[in-house]
Amino acid sequence: MNVLVVIGHPLAGSFGHALAASYADAARAAGAEVRVIDLAERRFPHDPVGQADLHIGRDGSRDHLDPGIVAMIDDVEWADHLLIVYPQWWGTYPAALSAFFDRVFLSGFAFARGSGPISERLLTGRTARIVMTMDSPGFWHRFVYRTASDTAISRATLGFTGIRTTGITRLASVRFASAERRAGWLARTGAQGRADATARPRRGARRDAVAA
Repeated sequence: MNVLVVIGHPLAGSFGHALAASYADAARAAGAEVRVIDLAERRFPHDPVGQADLHIGRDGSRDHLDPGIVAMIDDVEWADHLLIVYPQWWGTYPAALSAFFDRVFLSGFAFARGSGPISERLLTGRTARIVMTMDSPGFWHRFVYRTASDTAISRATLGFTGIRTTGITRLASVRFASAERRAGWLARTGAQGRADATARPRRGARRDAVAA
């Protein structure tokens, strides 16, 4: 199993980084090959000024794209399974993670537009797990934000490209959590890493809600 861990927090040393490390270490111990894209370290060098800066060439060429973007595309193509860890900001997710989706998934390798309204999903066969941290309580995310962030990622982004989300974990009220509670979350995420490293693809998405 090739596992790609994407850390969607723009600041190093976050609790999300600790969760990602727990998951990655456990997945490696279970026999998986693991790569990490840490968006606190791997910055996007410039904003696109035209379509050519966003898309792979019609002939499949990538030389015109920034090498950092090409490296991230290669990582996603390499992966059988993705873990996406991020904090809930403004009810959705940080601009760094949005930029990752815009610059990498929009480049042309993840889906292809045809003559009709339905695009071809080019990443079918891959799976993903989402782990989201938030300071607000779980009921606020469900009833006020209407699960906007994880729905956008699992359905409108990953699902649009053919990646099937197998689990969504929402860690609520993190800022107020005790050290013991955080340790439990780290252990839980490690257990998910071990399970994902050896699991066979399954139908449907299991959503794990962890309340305050």
